[in-house]
Amino acid sequence: MTDTLAPPPEGDRTIDEPLSEALSRRYLAYALSTITGRALPDVRDGLKPVHRRLLYAMRQLRLDPTSTAKKCARVVGDVIGKYHPHGDSAVYEALVRLAQDFAQRYPLVDGQGNFGNIDGDNAAAMRYTECRLTLAAQLLLEGIDEDAVDFRATYDGEEEEPVVLPAGFPNLLANGSSGIAVGMATSIPPHNVSELIEACLRLLDQPDITTAELLSVAPGPDFPTGGVIVESPASLLEAYETGRGGVRVRARWAREDLGRGLWRIVITEIPYQVKKADLVEQLAELIETKKAPLLGDVMDESAEDVRLVLEPKSRNVEPEVLMESLFRLSALEARIPVNMNVIDARGAPGVMGLKALLQAFLDHRREVVVRRARHRLARIESRLHILDGLIIAFLNLDEVIRIVRQEDEPKARLIETFELSDLQAEAILNTRLRQLARLEEMELRREHADLAEERDGLNALLGAEKAQWKLVGVGLADVRDLLEKDGGLTRRRSTFEAAPEVDAEAALEALVVREPITVILSERGWIRSVKGRVEDPSEIKYKEGDAQGFIVPAETTDKLLLFASDGR
Repeated sequence: MTDTLAPPPEGDRTIDEPLSEALSRRYLAYALSTITGRALPDVRDGLKPVHRRLLYAMRQLRLDPTSTAKKCARVVGDVIGKYHPHGDSAVYEALVRLAQDFAQRYPLVDGQGNFGNIDGDNAAAMRYTECRLTLAAQLLLEGIDEDAVDFRATYDGEEEEPVVLPAGFPNLLANGSSGIAVGMATSIPPHNVSELIEACLRLLDQPDITTAELLSVAPGPDFPTGGVIVESPASLLEAYETGRGGVRVRARWAREDLGRGLWRIVITEIPYQVKKADLVEQLAELIETKKAPLLGDVMDESAEDVRLVLEPKSRNVEPEVLMESLFRLSALEARIPVNMNVIDARGAPGVMGLKALLQAFLDHRREVVVRRARHRLARIESRLHILDGLIIAFLNLDEVIRIVRQEDEPKARLIETFELSDLQAEAILNTRLRQLARLEEMELRREHADLAEERDGLNALLGAEKAQWKLVGVGLADVRDLLEKDGGLTRRRSTFEAAPEVDAEAALEALVVREPITVILSERGWIRSVKGRVEDPSEIKYKEGDAQGFIVPAETTDKLLLFASDGR
């Protein structure tokens, strides 16, 4: 008969405490969980837990860039079953975003099938789409099997997952990140990885380099959708020094001549995170409501590339004037917030500037280099130990064969006779007969010499901090070369220009028909206008209790200035 637990005494499940304390303690736990486990990226690999788990699960499924893609449903199932106990739709949305080349500057997932588009259409269901890792994702994972990072138990304790990825390039700034936590948020725009690596190399050479000098090689964001950045250098410098600010980015446009003095505007790049379909709808609404009097028509002629065609209402308007008016009224110009709020290596959230972010990444890379070197050194020492035993066996081959053939306990006898370790004796006993040739002995000695040389080099590396930093720099330069060969991913897409000084108001006035008008202001402050001149003011009607204040004859092109009693 099995023992059964008796029910707890009356009242043991009741906790007597003030409601405010209970709520605040539980809400604080929820807030910390949201900040560290959901919304803010890690400064070292630039990933949130869901993205890190996706990439690790895909590696476990051997979905390398050269392998055959697998169904996304398989990947999502592994992620929520082993590592991430959340909804499958949320996990799939995170996977889809990693594959979208208009959302990620360097996509980490190679998606096959419908993964959505820049118009804002959703991806196909996960049972239809397939995925595998990209080269960039492979670089983030490189070394994960060589004790490069710490692992922790998964939520059910049955598996292990990496706390952080080795991160072969500064992914946090390269791909950017955004998220809203409890009481804090993050918004990091994407950057050009080639420029970031150059900035890292400069920082390695000159630890006291300033943010302004870093911006000379990495001047600012590089959005996957391109566009023209019109933020001033002073504003960008302040944003990258403090970690807070904003970046104005505009659509890229060009004038297209149609002959006989006719022309139109063609837009080939739109601001980051702006949905093209919503933008077209917004421009059409501006025309319909007559809020954009300079714009005549808008057409979407996009195929794989963006191509929006804007037709002016009058060919007498300058293209620059038309575009400046639209930049003010529509999402053709967007302001991307910069709030570089991240989780540091200790697990604490905080806002960092550009130099601090790059330094944190370099510190992580140095730790990865050291840990991989120690891991390799341990394997070399183990192999050298076995090789020492095998060489002893070859030097005493006849005696070894006799012991193996005649002794009841050959392993114990080998250990006793030649002063071998258990590992060495096991290796000798597992050696095949065909490997007992003279040629194999020479091969063993050659391998022993090569490994001994590599061991000495690793010991020298682990004992010299300067050599470690140098190896970090060499590794970054190699990564840059690999990414440059991968379809021109490192070519800058966003450019920097100063916003032109255009008087859009004057252009709007030029389109207004000049005609007489009368402006009427009552004693109670009601203002209106009527067409033409008012010959007899007594004919004007007012609300009950109100009367005439001012009557001003004017024209539709005039400017009217009013002063209120409060000084405005």
